[in-house]
Amino acid sequence: MSERLRVGIVGAGFMGETHLAGWITEGNPVVVHDIDPGRAAALAARHSATVADGFDELLERSDVVDVCTATHRHAEVAIAAARAGRHVICEKPLARTLEDAEAIVVACTAAGVRLFVAHVVRFFPEYVAARQAVADGLVGEPAVLRLKRASFRPRHPADHWFFDPAKSGGMVVDLMIHDFDYARWVAGDVVSVQCRSAGADRPGLGVEHAFAILTHASGAISQVTGSWAYAPPTFRTAFEIAGSRGLIEYDSAASPPIVSYLRPRESDGGGVVGLPGSPVAEDPYRLELREFHRAIVEGAPARVEARDGLEALRIAIAADESARTGRVIRLVGTESARWSR
Repeated sequence: MSERLRVGIVGAGFMGETHLAGWITEGNPVVVHDIDPGRAAALAARHSATVADGFDELLERSDVVDVCTATHRHAEVAIAAARAGRHVICEKPLARTLEDAEAIVVACTAAGVRLFVAHVVRFFPEYVAARQAVADGLVGEPAVLRLKRASFRPRHPADHWFFDPAKSGGMVVDLMIHDFDYARWVAGDVVSVQCRSAGADRPGLGVEHAFAILTHASGAISQVTGSWAYAPPTFRTAFEIAGSRGLIEYDSAASPPIVSYLRPRESDGGGVVGLPGSPVAEDPYRLELREFHRAIVEGAPARVEARDGLEALRIAIAADESARTGRVIRLVGTESARWSR
């Protein structure tokens, strides 16, 4: 981008460093603030950034505030940034509660600033290619999506905020929200959610594994699996998108990035053909920040904006409630159902 942005990153943890590296690589000056000054200083030193002694100083030195704090602190930081007239980029989930998320959206709208939620899966090339194939009609009308995201339990101390559901939302809200967002991006708004969770059903087992079924307004069904039950260092993702004309599948453990099995059109000459794709080499986090940068500078839309972050959280909160209560949670009558797509 020809116009640089002054970026203020709040939060010097793992995601703060991931975002900082992207901004610096793109040529933007970055200032960092964290509740632990030593951690902020160490992060800034590793990436040729600078440190703000307080949040007010960070606001003075920033055009956009990139919120990478613990989830339960997103709202206070994002709202303060918006009220100061700064554009906001917020790590997912947008907030810990729907009330906080809606308050962020209201604050950004009232201040006339842009709000972007960092749902980075929308920038991974295999996911982008599959969604484009659906948009191009290659699989016909989407009927069933199967999405999987499974890893080892994060390597944080037992008392870390990440393991406190009141602060992070737990595995269902923090991890599965990636695929909830992607399912909605591909198949449209969600009207009901049902979820079963090993963590909710057998809390003493110490295993986090969940399975959710989303029903879309279109009639499509998404099956989403999330897990923190694998042995380190395993992290696997996979998806299948089945429609009226064929199937697209991807598995991170397999060698081809994407394989399509499509019913031939009359002009195709017959036969079932596998069409492998090849991902680009660029870091999806950098692609994400570059698109947000362009949207701010040019006033252009981005592929993930405020409403997307809010609706992904709405689905995740519903899944968590369903896992805890055993009920199907219906979203009919919410903003998800009322807003046109």
